[in-house]
Amino acid sequence: MPHRVRALVASLVTSLLSIAAAAYAQAPQSTTPPAAPRSPKSVLGATPSPQRVPAPGAATDQPYMPQAILAGGIVVPIYPPGSPMLKAERIKEAEVYNMAGGVPGRIASIVNIHNPSIELHRVPGGMNTGAAVIVVAGGGHRTLNVGSEGSDFVPFFYNYGINTIILRNRLRNDGYVAETDAVNDMLQAIKVVRAYAEDWGIDPKKIGALGFSAGAELTAPAAIKYVEFDKTHDVTGNPLAKISSRPDFVGLVYPGPTPFRGGAEVAIPGDAPPSFITGPGVGDAGHAIWADEYFSAFLKARIPNLEMHIYGAGAHPGQPLPDGSNMTAGLADRSGMPFGTWQLRFIDWFRDLGFMQKPGVETRAARDAAARLANPPRPPGQRGRGGLPR
Repeated sequence: MPHRVRALVASLVTSLLSIAAAAYAQAPQSTTPPAAPRSPKSVLGATPSPQRVPAPGAATDQPYMPQAILAGGIVVPIYPPGSPMLKAERIKEAEVYNMAGGVPGRIASIVNIHNPSIELHRVPGGMNTGAAVIVVAGGGHRTLNVGSEGSDFVPFFYNYGINTIILRNRLRNDGYVAETDAVNDMLQAIKVVRAYAEDWGIDPKKIGALGFSAGAELTAPAAIKYVEFDKTHDVTGNPLAKISSRPDFVGLVYPGPTPFRGGAEVAIPGDAPPSFITGPGVGDAGHAIWADEYFSAFLKARIPNLEMHIYGAGAHPGQPLPDGSNMTAGLADRSGMPFGTWQLRFIDWFRDLGFMQKPGVETRAARDAAARLANPPRPPGQRGRGGLPR
């Protein structure tokens, strides 16, 4: 380009920028001031600021270290830093917290999870049953709702002598495949908890998972894929190679699609764990159908200690209710609906199977699973004694 042309172009650009700056300066600017803090109405003056509000850790040149959601939590990443299960290009990114509106310090949900982890909350020795429930939050694979479907269960289970572990698994919205990456996180978490069981005061035969909505899309496959997962990862150099990923129990609360979606025929291991399933009925029909598909498959396979509660009233979390409010999640009372007491039915089931005895005492769940494995039911169509189907 000739020198005179370059000079002309430069002069023209300068003129245009000057005109734009002048136009911006002359344009009417917003005169709306920022909202002033609301004046305190209490005779005691302003409310003190909240303390110890949780925040994500800083992003550094090292793999991101997840921070505890609740005070006293012990956080353990479930994969070593160089694991091929992780995305090396994203492992240093910090998580992002979404805080609950109007409730300082409460984490509603977390996104941008690239270093999946577990967070342990123990109960003291005198009341410890040795049982550990890994809670797996939902969020449509877009967010991880660790408030209502995670941290709220720590004090609830504490009162029953049950140790709570919060899983932070990877999300579809962050570029992962839920059906593989997140399910792997679930099964790996069980291995890690079992590896630490003695140090943490946990009975290695009382470790299971309770999943909500999208989280139940992880607990459901965990109930049948542990054999395949263990075989795949039984490799030299893996310290967890010989530690089982089989859950001793699973829970599905208003579950998303399971491996049995649409009546799919999927192999169920002979020692598959007992399952507890719950959710609303017609008000959340899609999730109720997915719950029923799982129930039907396990019932057909005669997996012992299968229990399901489908409630007449209720809807999926976030959906509108007849009174104009929206359905709540997790442990919420749900405006007095019987569905709001599902957690008490879970405790009944849990106690009935022997998980709330002292550590080291064999559970009925373990005995029944062993008996089912040793004496599998006859194939459908075959007759038992007296000509009745088994």
